[in-house]
Amino acid sequence: MTSTQSTDGARAHARAQAAAATQARPETPDGIDPATVVVAQRIPSGGYANVVLGRGTRVRLADPSGTTCAHLFLLRAEASWERLNVADTVKVPWQAYLSAGHPLLSDQGRVLATVLADTSGHHDTLCGPTTDGRHQLHVAGAKQGLEPRDIGPSIALFRGARVAPNGAIEPTGNGPVGATIDLLVHLPLTLLVANAPHPLDDRPTGDLDLLAWSAPTDRVTNADPEYRRAVDNTEAAWSAALNTEVPA
Repeated sequence: MTSTQSTDGARAHARAQAAAATQARPETPDGIDPATVVVAQRIPSGGYANVVLGRGTRVRLADPSGTTCAHLFLLRAEASWERLNVADTVKVPWQAYLSAGHPLLSDQGRVLATVLADTSGHHDTLCGPTTDGRHQLHVAGAKQGLEPRDIGPSIALFRGARVAPNGAIEPTGNGPVGATIDLLVHLPLTLLVANAPHPLDDRPTGDLDLLAWSAPTDRVTNADPEYRRAVDNTEAAWSAALNTEVPA
């Protein structure tokens, strides 16, 4: 056994531990140039991630074992006071259940990200996270200089809930093994995600994969007037952010 009673021994022990650790990473999807990948993380049960992503990034979250639950929260990177508003994300598109084309809206009526594709169909915008899940989001946010008050209600991905005819909210469990959901980022974002059970489904979670790559030519197909209005608000804000010229 390596002694840690000296600096040399402690260093040797630490390096041995690092060499023994295996860092699993999700595979790059077919057709994606590995040089464009900016994030590739496998998040274990009880883990979290915090990443800053640019406009035009495509984010893929995946449920490789059909058992994970991803509690997702978004904030505008350069203006963290603007953040995901789950109530508007449900209200403006007239739809509580996420699917392709669904915008994730900020509290300023702008589109932070849009769902591009979804093979799960098991998500939840109604219940929020467990206490443990919220704590993980707070820890993830702290790594980006955020305080608990900066982190509002989140969305749960891959472990769903539906409203029953009698008004009760019922869990729907997970979708298929290997299910994915893709988001297109419209404004620079801080993305926080925690891998924790759903409040209505306390089964242990499996690994969660997080991939992101540059996709500036990807486009959303959604002609709904509410969506187009939110996109117009977003583009106006982006144009203003790019115009740093101070009037004389």
